[in-house]
Amino acid sequence: MAGDVPVGALVVRNDEVIGRGANRTVRDQDPTAHAEMLAIREAAAASGSWRLEGCELFVTLEPCAMCAGAIVLARLDRVTFGAWDEKAGMAGSVGDLLRHPRLNHRPEVVSGVLAAESSDLLKEFFTTRR
Repeated sequence: MAGDVPVGALVVRNDEVIGRGANRTVRDQDPTAHAEMLAIREAAAASGSWRLEGCELFVTLEPCAMCAGAIVLARLDRVTFGAWDEKAGMAGSVGDLLRHPRLNHRPEVVSGVLAAESSDLLKEFFTTRR
């Protein structure tokens, strides 16, 4: 993982994984290489469309502003995440871009799924970095 924050994401359509990603910002030296972005790109390529209607994103950490914007633009039906991100989360922590009333698409949001496990993984990562 080359020092990347351990966040993983899957895009699922009809019980089939069509996109997956893990953070690669450090490894790739790319600020857009978040798990969600990589999973969305792979899902769009696999489906042949940028519109990911009928799809759900599963991610271990609450999406940031960039990822939330991509989720809205991709028209994902639902986002399910584990741990809250009190510093950058845009599904209710810092703001709520995913459900902003002025945007043309608002996915369903399910939060806190395996939150303790997701949070423990992140805490362990940051503990070893300090």
